Amino acid sequence: MVFLYCVLLAGSALLLFGGVVEQRRHHANLNRIPHRIMINGIRGKSSITRLCAGALRGGGLVTVAKTTGTAARFIHPDASEEPVYRKFGIANVIEQVGIVRRASAYRPDALVIECMAVMPDLQAISQDKLIRSNIGVLCNVREDHLAEMGPTLDDVARSLSRTMPAGGVCVTAERERLPLLRREAARRDCRLLVVRPDSITDEEMAGFSWITFKENVAIALTVAELLGVNRQSALTGMWSAPPDPGVLEVKRYLVDGKLIRVANVFAANDPQSTLMNIQRLLTSGAIRRPLHLVINCRPDRMERNGQMGALVTDIKPERTVLIGTPTRSARVTIPQKWHDTIVDLGGTRDATELVDEIVDGIDEQASLIAIGNIHGQGELLLAELETLPAAPAAATASVPLPAAPEGTVAPEEAREPRPRPTPYPRSEGAAETQPLPRIRDRLWQRP
Repeated sequence: MVFLYCVLLAGSALLLFGGVVEQRRHHANLNRIPHRIMINGIRGKSSITRLCAGALRGGGLVTVAKTTGTAARFIHPDASEEPVYRKFGIANVIEQVGIVRRASAYRPDALVIECMAVMPDLQAISQDKLIRSNIGVLCNVREDHLAEMGPTLDDVARSLSRTMPAGGVCVTAERERLPLLRREAARRDCRLLVVRPDSITDEEMAGFSWITFKENVAIALTVAELLGVNRQSALTGMWSAPPDPGVLEVKRYLVDGKLIRVANVFAANDPQSTLMNIQRLLTSGAIRRPLHLVINCRPDRMERNGQMGALVTDIKPERTVLIGTPTRSARVTIPQKWHDTIVDLGGTRDATELVDEIVDGIDEQASLIAIGNIHGQGELLLAELETLPAAPAAATASVPLPAAPEGTVAPEEAREPRPRPTPYPRSEGAAETQPLPRIRDRLWQRP
């Protein structure tokens, strides 16, 4: 009995020693990275991570980044990237320790990393133990993950505020819950910087070959300014940054003489973000009416299915196609006046049958908008659409787009793709403007 007790005691001491050694090694790796930026919020974290990294690369800063969204990626200082390996395909916040270790090997100027925690306690651990960021980003507060962070949006805001760096700076585009965020920031002696989307011009937005929002660009420019990168250099870096695999995009297909624009809006799977994305696409001219709406339903997202169905009134589609199961969860929230437009393709149908039914309901040209959650029938639908023949530029141009309102972003077809970025070497004094002194003095006092 005494022997077993001694073995237990020795094992516990060994584990404690190993934990202390690992923590000290992790802190040493963190200290090799002077600027640590953690991106948190509900929607757009992956895109903002890439924008911030691109902006800092544009200023000559050696920057490593890591995203967690649709497909987790480790982004090297030359903007090349690779998937993040996960044992058994399971995501765990502890993987951030390995990311910091890999990043520190570059001796970078900055690490831009997306917060991968959802539970409030894990968000606090991500900030206080794993990343210890000195610049935080809280992009927005939206209606999602209410089971973990809710039940109210105020609760979500308080949970997200746990990643605000104590004694540092937090950048946000959130407006509706700004007073609450200010109180949370004051509790942590954190300076809250609120960005203005209208500070971004339409000409600056036209430089992107992929679709993003002015709020995201404004956040990245503010982060770049904090680190001494001037506006033009930051924009050049952002324009060249490779987009996230889940980025909002429109693909064009030509099937039996029909021009079909397909907008994959699955990544924005809360109602507010979904509607914002669709309005953005319509305003920019990337899609045009008539609209055909596809709602993918999942049995474990019953409430979300209903929220997507309720958007029909705002979107006003020519036709609403329901796929997945149970489609009734979306149908019951669609107002009665729109029921004549519903086509129910629910169940586990073959992908070819799904696409054939959808295409048959289109006349000469239409825009197909896919919303809801991508998993299940949504993945099958997108994979089958990829097998369709792409529309040549001449065919796309033959169908004129409606004139966009004055001052809006040019249609996607009118833009020339930006070249991929070239590696930025480490250089002394690469940034052309000086950092904001009062902010920076406070930022780097933390170990």
